[in-house]
Amino acid sequence: MSNPLLADEPLPPFPRIRADDVEPGVKALLEDARARIDDIASRDPPTFAAVIEPLEDLQHRVARHWSPVSHLNAVLNSEALRVAYNACLPLLSAYQTDLAQNEPLYRAYQAIEAREGGTLDPVRRRVIDHALQDFRLAGVGLPDEDKRRFKSVMLELTQLQAKFEENVLDATNAWSHHVTDRAQLRGLNEVLVDQARRRAHEQRLEGWILTLDQPTYVAVVTDAESTELRRTFYEAWTTRASDQGPQAGRWDNAPVMEQILRKRHEAARILGFANFAEYALAKRMAHSCEEVIRFLEDLVRAARPAALREFGELRAFAGRELEAWDVSFFAERLQHERHAVSQEELRPYFPLPRVLTGLFEVAERLFGVRIRERSGAPVWHPDVRYFEIESASGRPMGSFYLDAYARPHKRSGAWMDECVGRKRLGSGEALPVAYLVLNVLPPGEDRPSLLTHDDVLTLFHEFGHGLHHLLTRVDYPSVAGINGVAWDAVELPSQFMENYAWHPEVLGRISGHFKTGAPLPADIQQRLRATRSFHAGLQMMRQLEFALFDFRLHAEYDPDRGGRILELLREVRQQVAVVPTPRWNRFPMSFGHVFAGGYAAGYYSYKWAEVLAADAFSAFEEHGVFDRTTAQRYLEAILSRGGSRDALEAFVEFRGRPPRVEALLAQHGIHSPADLAT
Repeated sequence: MSNPLLADEPLPPFPRIRADDVEPGVKALLEDARARIDDIASRDPPTFAAVIEPLEDLQHRVARHWSPVSHLNAVLNSEALRVAYNACLPLLSAYQTDLAQNEPLYRAYQAIEAREGGTLDPVRRRVIDHALQDFRLAGVGLPDEDKRRFKSVMLELTQLQAKFEENVLDATNAWSHHVTDRAQLRGLNEVLVDQARRRAHEQRLEGWILTLDQPTYVAVVTDAESTELRRTFYEAWTTRASDQGPQAGRWDNAPVMEQILRKRHEAARILGFANFAEYALAKRMAHSCEEVIRFLEDLVRAARPAALREFGELRAFAGRELEAWDVSFFAERLQHERHAVSQEELRPYFPLPRVLTGLFEVAERLFGVRIRERSGAPVWHPDVRYFEIESASGRPMGSFYLDAYARPHKRSGAWMDECVGRKRLGSGEALPVAYLVLNVLPPGEDRPSLLTHDDVLTLFHEFGHGLHHLLTRVDYPSVAGINGVAWDAVELPSQFMENYAWHPEVLGRISGHFKTGAPLPADIQQRLRATRSFHAGLQMMRQLEFALFDFRLHAEYDPDRGGRILELLREVRQQVAVVPTPRWNRFPMSFGHVFAGGYAAGYYSYKWAEVLAADAFSAFEEHGVFDRTTAQRYLEAILSRGGSRDALEAFVEFRGRPPRVEALLAQHGIHSPADLAT
């Protein structure tokens, strides 16, 4: 029987993939890939058509067959799958490093650049430039001993980062809270309470069982009137996978993080960089560590006065000193008093089906596409839905899966990832396919999934990433969609789309009471829009705290002193934090973006790209937010280009000038100092 993981089908055959298929499938895939690489590297004379196109096709094949394994490990985790996934990580790490350190292949690319570079179009030139940079950043020119050490370090890093994520998932899944007093649940929405009741009933217990999934945690700290319940959840959430809290020491990520930082620093030093932050910036818009720190500190200077004022108002409103688990609760009530709107009161107006319809209409109006759901696609869970996107003339452009609901054994948070990348080569074509993953409350017995407006923003955000992947017109996989895009620009399309979730015309289309269908009343819409700048200073300072901590952690790492993780976090908080944090808070131990994802020395990218997104959206505000001419320029300059053009050049092509920070600050009602850097 053939291995379903290697099936040559348009979509992964998820129902047929078993954990036992993974390791043999990946081994066969990589063995074949290595043989092909040897053949490609030996072609004489090396040409773009003979070397680069076949290698692009090969890498596309490896990525699309590994994608379902990585995805299933995140959304349908099991012990058997985890074992198989972890067994494959060193195989993939070794393969990718060997490929990037392949000297004959490197020399072939150099020869192609020398012989054909002057005659190639800009996209093909970009493919070569990206590849040559990747060769150098993998140490292709290093002595053999250093090459071997770099390969070993990268392998260890892959395993450590997977272990970090596993620890967080296990700690999250293992914790629950049994409530027997209904008064403890006062303030929580009935969908969540009903789920908790049914969960207790399934376990043959009286009362309610609350779990630590993200929607439940957010609901508790925002809406639960019980201070005790809020503190219990805050402690459980912020001490996950640490030496503190209810599971102290059981899945402690501290030693894993120390090793991750040590290995990252060593890898950077082997390549001749001073630290990992400097290494990370080699492929980003920002050019130096000093530039990033200056950017972040400028924003701190702009936002801190507003944040201090906001927190003072909140403390006065509460009438007492505030603990960290009090802030969201009283902020929600202050916002309700000031604007007469709350996230929970908005839920009935944002049923997921209605929000999706309105979201798709936004994309259709802007970019002339059509989005339709299709049944019968192979999915990994009954909740998953599948959609196709086509041009106005009916030409297929791509497709995406939507996995919206929180459930056990699914990673928390929200993300977009590549299932299949676009390619158009002599060997054939492939349309892009994306995964869109959320963790919102599932439907109840008599109601659809109901979203808060924060959930709506998250959906628009991830869909923006999806459009970046799906609307690409680049034929070469290595620079199509989100591939090859500078990491500090990759959030531009996602944060750009968030703006539409605030627009009055869009709010009227994405809202509709789940019982009556009535859209969100105009007066509530107006009050909701007024909340956009509510506590904008506090929100910005929180993100800047995370960004400074991450960047300094990697830029200042000293192997003789170790990571100094908590010490450095205290230093950053003394500089920028406004909200008090208990000493037992261990948020870094579950900071997956940095320790398990792609944001190491790059969390600043959210703010960097937010500047780009706000400035880009201001061009739409100048001409009308659905102006097709502006949308076409945005599509052609940014969305469709992928990594085939320098990110700053692409932005200047669209905007007619370099980005400016003023639009972001104005969006949040923050006045910038006169000397704030652009």
